[in-house]
Amino acid sequence: GTVRLWRASDGAHLRTLTGHRNTVWSVAFSPDGQTLASGSEDSEVRLWRTSDGALLRTLTGHRNTVWSVAFSPDGQTLASGSGDSEVRLWRTSDGALLRTLTGHRDLVCSVAFSPDGQTLATAADDEKVRLWRTSDGALL
Repeated sequence: GTVRLWRASDGAHLRTLTGHRNTVWSVAFSPDGQTLASGSEDSEVRLWRTSDGALLRTLTGHRNTVWSVAFSPDGQTLASGSGDSEVRLWRTSDGALLRTLTGHRDLVCSVAFSPDGQTLATAADDEKVRLWRTSDGALL
């Protein structure tokens, strides 16, 4: 799978990011716009530098398609939701896994941080929306 970056003002193609081995289902810019995260059917999350398209790191650990990715408002944490029913929180500076959130019973199709970054909302095919405290992963 590939990711293509376009300039919104005129639709010009800027660059193509290659590396995923299957369909890319989700992308998200970091708050400062310097990094793009992509989640794929290859079960991986990749972080790319937007200025030149360089692959910064590949985050592995999910056991199924990554359906959704989202940066925290401060850009220091990335959330990923997967078909393995798990949500993972990653430290963006080094790609370290901070915690795995379990509780959904089906694929996690959406993840979103609150504006203050203290809460993560997740939605899954189990027809549940769950709220998590990001500091310790507690289900609210």
